[in-house]
Amino acid sequence: MNLLELFARTLDITLPVFAMVFLGIGLKRLGWIDRTFVSTASALVFKATLPTLIFLSLVKADLSVALDIPLMLFFAAATLGQFFISWLWACFRIPYAERGIYIQGAFRGNCGVVGLALAAGMYGNYGLSAGSLLVGLVIVMYNALSVWILATYQPGQATDWRSILKNIAMNPLIISVLVALPFTAFSISLPRWVMTSGDYFASLTLPLALICIGATLSVSSIRDKSEVALGSSVMKMVVLPVISTAAAWVLGFKGEQLGLLFLFFASPTAAASFVMVKAMGGNAALAANIIAITTMMASISITLGIFALRLLGWV
Repeated sequence: MNLLELFARTLDITLPVFAMVFLGIGLKRLGWIDRTFVSTASALVFKATLPTLIFLSLVKADLSVALDIPLMLFFAAATLGQFFISWLWACFRIPYAERGIYIQGAFRGNCGVVGLALAAGMYGNYGLSAGSLLVGLVIVMYNALSVWILATYQPGQATDWRSILKNIAMNPLIISVLVALPFTAFSISLPRWVMTSGDYFASLTLPLALICIGATLSVSSIRDKSEVALGSSVMKMVVLPVISTAAAWVLGFKGEQLGLLFLFFASPTAAASFVMVKAMGGNAALAANIIAITTMMASISITLGIFALRLLGWV
């Protein structure tokens, strides 16, 4: 396979995902969808269709393959490593008041939507099932670490661990993982009509979520970029994925495992980071800038990353 064919196959994975994001931008500009639609659709995805997708992917999965303990342990360790690398760098280069937002933007990825969409496109059922378990793990870590770091650099804020634990326990995505595991572990089958109806409903998830991501992007906020937002975006989309993926390869991960890890590491900053910053009275505009820049960068950086990994023969 020559380089052109390899690159074309890489685009077959990434372009469908990011085409939906750019479609969302276009539909918003045409006025065919508005903020009310985005708000309602985003809530539907988070509370219903995405949990259904995760549940069904795990019910169909071979747990002996999807439940990869070394993969999950490395992913957790790498997430902590990314958090502390971002924190260390911020202590030397970022103004005190903006450090928490910079750090959250640099380590908190949109694994639940963009990561899963790319994993499904690249690895099918394995990507969805193994990726769903990683999503359940990382949601816990993202919420706890984000509140901790934002409270550290936000005057007058304290870390409310009771609230954090409550939000984690009530998170629909985590609940869907926990509910699905017994079905998978004991090979409990559901009626065919339930699975078919569930597949219809779950199939709404990725296109609807990606369109909503595009519709919420603000081109004007990208124009009003700041050095802090650009720095956090480069850390999120280039520096940390390279370091983490290289570390995974050194430790022996390859093929589907390494590819899945890269897709999750390279996902753009999660939209939930804006909500958390705003709720804690921080610089919401900076958080929005980071989300917009990383999302726009992702179409290029992830495509080039997958191409490089395939060229090296690592995935």
